[in-house]
Amino acid sequence: MAPSERRGGAAGEAGAAGDASSPPRPRAPLDLRRHLLAGQVIPAHPLALTPRRTLDERHQRALTRYYVAAGAGGMAVGVHTTQFEIRRVGLLRPVLELAAETADAALAAAPRPFVKIAGLVGDTRQAAGEAALAAALGYHAGLLSLGGLGELTDAQLLRHCRAVAETLPIVGFYLQPAVGGRGLDFGFWRELAELPQLVAVKIAPFDRYRTLDVVRAVAAAGRDDVALYTGNDDSIVVDLLTPFPVTVGGRQATRRIVGGLLGQWAVWTRRAVELLDAVRPLGDAVALDAAWLGHAAALTDANGAIFDARHGFAGCIPGIHEVLRRQGLLRGVWTLDPRERLGEGQAAEIERVRQRHPTLTDDDFVAEHRDAWLA
Repeated sequence: MAPSERRGGAAGEAGAAGDASSPPRPRAPLDLRRHLLAGQVIPAHPLALTPRRTLDERHQRALTRYYVAAGAGGMAVGVHTTQFEIRRVGLLRPVLELAAETADAALAAAPRPFVKIAGLVGDTRQAAGEAALAAALGYHAGLLSLGGLGELTDAQLLRHCRAVAETLPIVGFYLQPAVGGRGLDFGFWRELAELPQLVAVKIAPFDRYRTLDVVRAVAAAGRDDVALYTGNDDSIVVDLLTPFPVTVGGRQATRRIVGGLLGQWAVWTRRAVELLDAVRPLGDAVALDAAWLGHAAALTDANGAIFDARHGFAGCIPGIHEVLRRQGLLRGVWTLDPRERLGEGQAAEIERVRQRHPTLTDDDFVAEHRDAWLA
């Protein structure tokens, strides 16, 4: 049965996630920690739908091919940008499988390191089942969301993380409260940093104080093997340029956010790769001159429009879809929830930032290759 035809309910999906009868697929060799520590552009993969809100395989494959061709160092699938509702309609396995197969095929001609990260959600049983499914499909790590677990204490959350990590290496995730996250203090991140299977942290509280908490906590644990990634879509460039002051073993040092796992990088991905390529060699010697600060402000302006910041991020997924629709990579802005749509004035705001900041867009790159990706 084709993935686009598989729309079983949540019970069927849970069975798929826990099905141990499927033999694991062989993974391409990847030094996971080394690859993540080198700093990568990792788009949060959107979900392509037909007007009937079923999976549009052709455009879903095109998106994956776009990210590979743009030079991304990986992708995250089954995350917020992919729509958590895929679990409710039985699309978790088909979407994870389609992305993995398409990326592997696209990389076959010119192999290079590429990390596949699966979103993991729910209580311990659900998240561990999703981790097992992801491992069987060849994913290298899981982005563990703690959304929806607000009733748990920090100690219970840590036990949850340890249990899930027994199946798949995890990327910690500080999710902003506006989209379902919760405040997590320095002590939580300091304890999580002791977890041997922790390979990275996506820092996305959209809050400078909380961002500093995570950086300090990982450094205090002495974990120089845990990669720090920005998920602060409103502060991407500043996060990448900042040498964060920390204390390691009683000594003053700096730590850096080395890459990004971002919904913003699901669009204009080629430009994101060029940005990270320009930032990566600068190291701690970078000076925040006017050009870099101007670029930072432009990208934040664009993110505000795409993520619908003026309406509390209500239209963030439709906004991502709208940019991709204009480029011909999606047919429309439909989401699984019909109530989720572009905010009032959001389309005009997206057009404004496209016109105002043309160097952020990669329209020419997409236009050159789109037909091949859609083939």
